[in-house]
Amino acid sequence: MSALPIVVCGLRSEAKAIRRGFPGVRVLAGGGDAARLERDLEAMLQAGPALVLSSGLAGGLDPALPVGTVVIDGDEPLARLLRAALPKAIRAPIIGQDSIAPSTAGKAALRQASGAAAVDMESHVAARVARRHGVPFAAIRVISDAADETLPPAALIGMRPDGGVALGAVLTSLARQPGQLPALIRTGRHAALAHRALRDVYDALGRSGIFLRDLGEFALEV
Repeated sequence: MSALPIVVCGLRSEAKAIRRGFPGVRVLAGGGDAARLERDLEAMLQAGPALVLSSGLAGGLDPALPVGTVVIDGDEPLARLLRAALPKAIRAPIIGQDSIAPSTAGKAALRQASGAAAVDMESHVAARVARRHGVPFAAIRVISDAADETLPPAALIGMRPDGGVALGAVLTSLARQPGQLPALIRTGRHAALAHRALRDVYDALGRSGIFLRDLGEFALEV
């Protein structure tokens, strides 16, 4: 049985970038709702075994990692094969949590407590479900906001439950605090860079052929 991936992300824009790079891949956007994401991923795995990937944008915790850095974490040999297909990526711990890490102080504290290089809002859920089903798991994340960047308030309320952009909430926040505009522009620019990198990641993975391998080759070593 081939190692067909289920790719878990947060935003519909991330899902779009992934599909542009790797047309036909199965993508599940969580929209910041951990409970729903877990239920939906459970249902997809009930339909048949597959390896699980957590992908998308991430907050940087390691001050040495600039925006656009691709970080890989997860089970062997899957993570090793991903790293071989993505030679510019780094191998480092990624932590998932249910909330955004917006401030430099919060990122530094999380870095000290966990030793992780990046943080996102889906990897912990995806890893938990994959473990429950005994299938291989890996995370592939692109740094969108570096460790020395604090996200503006508008960026923290910009995701709808379906993974779309809550434009109305963003504009309301901006109207209330117009001084955040430069930071919001920076955040948008960095997110666009990270989305392009994410698309390139899945283009490279699609061309690599690693998902044509038998799923048992991964599962035996998890």
